[in-house]
Amino acid sequence: MIEIVFVACLIGAPDQCSERHMPPFIDISVMQCVMGAQTHLAQWAERNPDYRIVRWQCGQVLHSQAL
Repeated sequence: MIEIVFVACLIGAPDQCSERHMPPFIDISVMQCVMGAQTHLAQWAERNPDYRIVRWQCGQVLHSQAL
């Protein structure tokens, strides 16, 4: 499984940031995730206008995270 992991900071308090995980994708590669991630991140940003995404990446879900 592949997931998008990103860090979002409050616009009004840029030192208050947190790591977030989007639900994992089952049957895609990391490259497919990278190619489609911006759409998912833009949708999240629209629903969370008080936050700014400062970085993101696609990667394998660790087994312990998937449980």
